[in-house]
Amino acid sequence: MLWGCFSAKGPGRLIRVKERMNGGMYREILSKNLLPSARALKMKRGWVFQHDNDPKHTARATKEWLRKKHFKVLEWPSQSPDLNPIENLWRELKIRVAQRQPQNITALEEICMEEWAKLPATDVAVDDDPLKNENVCEGSWLEVILHVAQRK
Repeated sequence: MLWGCFSAKGPGRLIRVKERMNGGMYREILSKNLLPSARALKMKRGWVFQHDNDPKHTARATKEWLRKKHFKVLEWPSQSPDLNPIENLWRELKIRVAQRQPQNITALEEICMEEWAKLPATDVAVDDDPLKNENVCEGSWLEVILHVAQRK
């Protein structure tokens, strides 16, 4: 599984998550990767964090952690369809990785990191999406990309 974040300024960190993610692990990932990504992307003060309604995102402990860290979080309606803009970025990453045909899990991880770093801000930003401005940083995770390595 991978976790990554991005803004209209480009992709932030991408990390491999080797275990099934739970709420505590999610908060640890945010702690170690979200702020460093925002700094590296030179996000202005007042940026907003977006994630979907996954249970580990909406857990009371996660909400409290985000509040204590003074993160501004974009709220999603509880029954909203999955319109998370990072899905476009995951799709682009999957295409790029598949074209390079990794032969094992190590190659898959290396290729994912290389291709993520190459994603230009123009691929990340969507002009007609009001959420895609330089003050929104979005984080998400992806499981299915690891299935690429399972092809023979």
